[in-house]
Amino acid sequence: MRGTLYRDPDNGRIAGVCAGLANHFGMETWLVRILTVSAFLLGFGFFVVVAYIAAVLILDKKPAQEHETVEPAQAAPAHQVKQKPWQSGKSASQLIRDLNGEFTQMEDKITQMEAYVTSSAFNVDQAFKKL
Repeated sequence: MRGTLYRDPDNGRIAGVCAGLANHFGMETWLVRILTVSAFLLGFGFFVVVAYIAAVLILDKKPAQEHETVEPAQAAPAHQVKQKPWQSGKSASQLIRDLNGEFTQMEDKITQMEAYVTSSAFNVDQAFKKL
């Protein structure tokens, strides 16, 4: 769970109840909507309608998020792995190529660190730091 339960009308279809529930429980919004419609169609129609109206009346709207400035060192990587892959704007093969490139860069950095740590220069640097 992720804190307080809110309606999310910005991401919702009617009043944002399903979107708010999805955000709160860490689920996909479409899954909550399918469960709600399924419950409605499987005989719980009156209960679903009453619960939805009650949630609209009881739950507050999700407060607007203030945009925080992000330091360049903390900036997000070039790729965005999203919960909904079809909304990321890249094909799966392109995303895999990007991730492969990033892993190759990380592997190169680790190889350089290992070479430095196992070199005599590292031992000399450590000796000077101890003085």
